Amino acid sequence: MNAAIHGDDVAQRLDEDTARADWDRAANVLCVRLDNLGDVLMTTPAVRALKGATAGRRITLLCSPAGARLAPYLPSVDAAIAYDAPWVKNLRTANPAPDLAMIERLRAGNFDAAVIFTVYSQSALPAALMCRLAGIPRILAHARENPYRLVTQWVKDDAPMDGGRHETRRQLDLVASIGVRPAAEGLEFAVRPADRETMRGKLAARGIADVASCIVVHPGASAPSRRYPPELFAQVVRELSAAAPVVLTGDAGERPLAGHVNVLAGGRATDMSGELGLGELGALLADAAVLVSNNSGPVHLAAAVGTPVADLYALTNPQHAPWGVEHRLLNRDVPCKYCYRSVCPEGHHACLTGVDPAAVVQAAHELLAWRRHSPAATQAA
Repeated sequence: MNAAIHGDDVAQRLDEDTARADWDRAANVLCVRLDNLGDVLMTTPAVRALKGATAGRRITLLCSPAGARLAPYLPSVDAAIAYDAPWVKNLRTANPAPDLAMIERLRAGNFDAAVIFTVYSQSALPAALMCRLAGIPRILAHARENPYRLVTQWVKDDAPMDGGRHETRRQLDLVASIGVRPAAEGLEFAVRPADRETMRGKLAARGIADVASCIVVHPGASAPSRRYPPELFAQVVRELSAAAPVVLTGDAGERPLAGHVNVLAGGRATDMSGELGLGELGALLADAAVLVSNNSGPVHLAAAVGTPVADLYALTNPQHAPWGVEHRLLNRDVPCKYCYRSVCPEGHHACLTGVDPAAVVQAAHELLAWRRHSPAATQAA
């Protein structure tokens, strides 16, 4: 049996070497990741590996408008194309004109290859067909069914729930199938000095001079099934504010939620929701002590800048925990876990409502202690 296993390993390496030799000729690569900002962040180690695999390689990211906001902060991405694909949840109409125009735009891009990154429950085949029609000669993707000539390098997707594999590992495994591996596996987000300066100015205007002492609390999430109740978040804010300044964050659409949490908490937080751009939020998370958040984009942003996370992790799926950073996952085990639903199908949200605010506060304090004593924190000080 050991000989057979060894033989399989050798064959896999030979396959990877052959694919790598072919892909080394691809100087202009399209990376397709069409869902949310957090999904793009979790894909950055694989994108960075592709970028570094061949000298002078150009990477273009085809992504949702939300994902495109990240492009200025991703050193491995040379350009981004925003696209609301009809096979991804969004608000666009059924009019096919944007899709036909995108095929022509991709054709004009003269791409040598395309890598299609998908979560396991998505199909890569619509994007593969678009790339095929645009004349892209090399296409790498996961697929459950045989894609035949739509995909030139096919990684079979046949494990239930992807075996619980983390989303970042899934994408690293995909590019490893063509012999590409990164020097480091951390998420990518480059904080710009100008964003740090304006963020600190905005917080100073609100009376916070020492950003490093702050606990950031993010009470929003795009899916209702992933939101810890505001009244419980308010209890967390009240308790944490006795130990450190608390800063509430959220986009403009989340201002009512953040404001409601702060009112319930007796106004003990500094509400910055709707006041920080993406770069400023990244700078705040990089400088702050800890993030307490629902499992949403800011969790992955914090992971990218190395800030520990107390993650109120709804059990909708097992693949999106913070990657490569100290963290605590907070939830209650329930029979209906891994529902993959944006709205709780049972209506009780028990995987989150069952989390005692005291447990969230304790997790935050543990991470504060870890931050104070970690080698990285000591070096930064």
